[in-house]
Amino acid sequence: QVQLVESGGGLVQAGGSLRLSCAGSGRTFSYDTMGWFRQTPGKEREFVARITWRGTLTSYADSVKGRFTISRDNAKNTVYLQMNILKPEDTAVYYCAASSGGMGGSYYETQRYDYWGQGTQVTVSS
Repeated sequence: QVQLVESGGGLVQAGGSLRLSCAGSGRTFSYDTMGWFRQTPGKEREFVARITWRGTLTSYADSVKGRFTISRDNAKNTVYLQMNILKPEDTAVYYCAASSGGMGGSYYETQRYDYWGQGTQVTVSS
């Protein structure tokens, strides 16, 4: 069974940090572009960050640029999202996703990704 499992979410004060992890199983994700998205109630899932399979190219939403860092460890089949200087507006369920390249769309669109985790809640208090 192919799975992506996120962990590391929780409650943190504004200005604090969290590190999310996403562990893959059931297949290797070493050759996939990996992404992080987030969603709040009543809103569409939005792009946060992505990293290409070698880790040589990363992209971020403007809202998190300079505060969040995406990275990966292909030996562990795991991708990370280091979140610093967190703001209340970062509160959301965070999802990791994998793109094998077989789907259409751009890297910031959900349709590009063919595997998704179940999500982890991040809550930032003011």
